[in-house]
Amino acid sequence: MSATTLIRNASWVAAWNAAAGRHEYRRNLDVAFREDRIVHVGPDYPGVADVVIDGRARFVMPGLVNVHAHSGSEPAGKGLREEHGVPEMYMTGLYERLAAFRLDPAGQLAASEYGYCELLLSGVTTVVDLNAAIPGWLELAGRSGLRVYLGPFFASARWVVTNRHAVGYDWDEPAGRRGLDQALSLIEAAQRHPSGRLGGVVAPGQIDTCTEALLRDGLDAARERGLAFTTHASQSVIEFQEMVRRHGLTPLQWADSIGLLGPETLLAHAIFIDEHSWLRWHTRHDLDLLADRGARVAHCPLPFARYGAMLEDLGRYLRRGVGVGLGTDTLPLNMLEEMRVALMTSHIAARDVHAVDTGDIFHAATVGGADALRREDIGRVAPGARADLVLVDLDHPAMHPLRDPLRSLVYVAADRAVRDVYVDGRQVVADRKVLTLDQADAAGRLGEAQRRAARDIPRNDWAGRSADQFAPLSLPVTTP
Repeated sequence: MSATTLIRNASWVAAWNAAAGRHEYRRNLDVAFREDRIVHVGPDYPGVADVVIDGRARFVMPGLVNVHAHSGSEPAGKGLREEHGVPEMYMTGLYERLAAFRLDPAGQLAASEYGYCELLLSGVTTVVDLNAAIPGWLELAGRSGLRVYLGPFFASARWVVTNRHAVGYDWDEPAGRRGLDQALSLIEAAQRHPSGRLGGVVAPGQIDTCTEALLRDGLDAARERGLAFTTHASQSVIEFQEMVRRHGLTPLQWADSIGLLGPETLLAHAIFIDEHSWLRWHTRHDLDLLADRGARVAHCPLPFARYGAMLEDLGRYLRRGVGVGLGTDTLPLNMLEEMRVALMTSHIAARDVHAVDTGDIFHAATVGGADALRREDIGRVAPGARADLVLVDLDHPAMHPLRDPLRSLVYVAADRAVRDVYVDGRQVVADRKVLTLDQADAAGRLGEAQRRAARDIPRNDWAGRSADQFAPLSLPVTTP
């Protein structure tokens, strides 16, 4: 007989009301799960439980769904990328940094292991992970305990930076075609993984680095396999101007003209649409295209906030009916911090504290992401859903005084109050410790990898700068 775990008398539960299409607070409930499925959400569970957890000081919520992360690179940028930006490129440091700071495969695996720990500790149970298809990635994803959708990177071109004001493109169309084939093979291997937790998304790199044919073929492959299709679009002013130069259209208008916008499409960022104040463009069509075609947006506000940029404004996207999921993109891979920044930047952009509320962001971080992945069984606490659960410690001082647990969690406590995490009914975090991976060991290997990559910056950087010139330390180092 299958084992049953019972969370008895949970003080607070973010339960899913399917009829109303929303999460709701419920008090003093039992939540029971058997193997990988929730079997009871309500008072007085009538069955026998093999494991009983006292829920009196717990807030039970669904595992968070992160629809856009780069675990294999971004954790290594800590201390280097946070304030690196290029004014002549509208403050983004994306292009210059990717050219200069390059992790080797061992460093990428260390970054992913470290990043997976960050994700779990912040309550993420499902992640769309976009990385280079390196050996060992699939095995690590399976070992992590996370529900991982692998998005192996492929593109027709790579960015080339030779100065501070322009981005060039080194085109290799056969490499893009090979990359698509390799990505599909890795996704098929993920779907065969014995854990049953792995899958894939078709992820051509960026709308400006892929040919029309590669984008179309990637979308066709996704449709044939019932997969989500994701690419970066409208993520920078540089990209916007490049697509206008090529086609006379905004990135999203061109994407629509070639049939890319549809319900299976998840666009990373979609910040610099035609109505954005930085662009002063003459049309106001992009938001309608997103909503009318059913395309979805992976909203990752924190990395752009570091550049002084933001999506304008999230409340308008939601009111227009655009499906929005939340992602962490860069660092930290901490969804609760991302949720806080999403709220604050939305309020700033709209100059309205009521433009977006905590419930809206919680929906995007759970059901919004699940919808983008065509999953009705994750991102919610309901009978029949997957047992992807997060237990928040209501006794943690940062959760007090306790009136609204989500606001306390998102605005104040964040990952400090995440105590236990279950994926498919398997406990992967216990008392704030990841059970499946070794974060301390990964951190050591990641530090070594960062030093190797920083050492090589002068060789890769267009200006030949040292790491300290490329990204100066916050304070000068002096000797007595």
